[in-house]
Amino acid sequence: MSADTTTTESATDPTAYSASEAVRRILTSTGDTWAVVGLSSNRARAAYGVAAVLQRFGKRIVPVHPKAETVHGEQGYASLADVPFPVDVVDVFVNSDLAGAVADEAVAIGAKAVWFQLDVIDDEAFARTREAGLDMVMDRCPAIEIPRLG
Repeated sequence: MSADTTTTESATDPTAYSASEAVRRILTSTGDTWAVVGLSSNRARAAYGVAAVLQRFGKRIVPVHPKAETVHGEQGYASLADVPFPVDVVDVFVNSDLAGAVADEAVAIGAKAVWFQLDVIDDEAFARTREAGLDMVMDRCPAIEIPRLG
């Protein structure tokens, strides 16, 4: 039997962070409250458009940005720790150098999954997050993946 690296779940396998099954599970059954870290009212930023797609597909978005702005009608918070209700998924729109700390915060607040956006990669953060029991994907975009679910 050959190994299918697209569905590998091991945190030590570098292909695990793009595992199709983890993508599907996060998008369909992990929960509908998504903290979008890096989301501001700047319409030119990718986070703004992705958050709008998540809303169209029934997700509640929670803007997390130092400015704590209201975006797409949702109250913003300066940090994940400031969000006063449970968050299911933490969607990360910060550069790779800062992303690991955000993943650690996601674990600390009890999130169920972490999603690093396109070009956001931190293998050590991936391993820590998976070891803590959370689902995680990196270098993928939910706005691209969610319509593919059909």
